[in-house]
Amino acid sequence: MLRQVYYDAFIRAKEYDKDWVAWRKLSASQKKEGKMPRKDLDLDCLLEILKDEREITCHSYRQSEINMLMQVADSMGFTLNTFTHILEGYKVAEKIKAHGAGASTFSDWWAYKYEVNDAIPHNGALLNDMGIVTAFNSDDAEMARRLNQEAAKAVKYGGASEEDAWKFITLNPAKLLHIEDKTGSLKKGKDADLVLWSGHPMSVYSVVEQTYVDGRLYYSLSLDRENRLRNAKERNRLTQKMLSEKKAGKKTQKIKKERSFIFHCDDESYSF
Repeated sequence: MLRQVYYDAFIRAKEYDKDWVAWRKLSASQKKEGKMPRKDLDLDCLLEILKDEREITCHSYRQSEINMLMQVADSMGFTLNTFTHILEGYKVAEKIKAHGAGASTFSDWWAYKYEVNDAIPHNGALLNDMGIVTAFNSDDAEMARRLNQEAAKAVKYGGASEEDAWKFITLNPAKLLHIEDKTGSLKKGKDADLVLWSGHPMSVYSVVEQTYVDGRLYYSLSLDRENRLRNAKERNRLTQKMLSEKKAGKKTQKIKKERSFIFHCDDESYSF
C-alpha cells in the first residue's frame, strides 16, 4: 500500500537521525574507532519535513489519497503545507481545515481522466468557505497568463465574493508560499507588479492597458500600437533590401527555424 511506503520512508528517516545523534555524542577517539553513518540526502530531506524545516506541497486528486497522507502526517507529527490540484478536496474540507493544510486547485477542470471524475467547479469556493487558504493554479503555460479569468469562475460557479476570488490568484498563493509579507497584495514595503485593465479585471472583455514591473513601465497599449507600426515599417524596409540584394545575385542564407518551448504538465520534463 502507498500508505506503508510513506511510513517506511519516514521511519527510516527517524532511525537515520538517531544514528547521527549518537555519532555526534561520541568523543574524538571513539569516532576514530567507529564508523560515521552514511550521508543520505533523501533522508535528510525527510528529516527536514519531520522537523518542520521543509514545507510540503503535495499533488493530490481523490479524497482517499488526501485522507491517507493527512493520517500519515498526523501520526508522524508534521503538517502538510499545501495540497495541489486537490480536486476532491470539497469532500474532506473539514478534515483539511482541522489538519491545517492549504489548497491550490484548478478552477473548473473535471472529468478529463478517471481520478477527477468527481471533481466539481465549485471546489475552490467550498474550500474557501471552510476557512482553508485556497488558491487557483494552472498546469498550462497559456492559461497561467489568464488566471484573472480563472478567478472569475469561483464567482460564477461557487458564488464566492469577488474579493475572495481575487485573493485566489494574489494574496492566498503568497500565503501558501509563506511570502505574504513580501508580495500578494498592494501595501507599502511590499514587492508588487501592477496591471492596469481597461475594465473589470475578471471580465473577458477587459484588456491590459499598462503593466509595471519593479516600478517601471514594461508594457503600454498605446506605446505598443506605435511600436507595431514602427516595426512593420522597419520590417518592410529590411525585406525590400534583402529582395534587392537577392535580385542583384548576391549570396543568401537559408532561413533558420526558431525553437520555442511551452511546457505542460503532461511533458516528461515536468515534475511535481
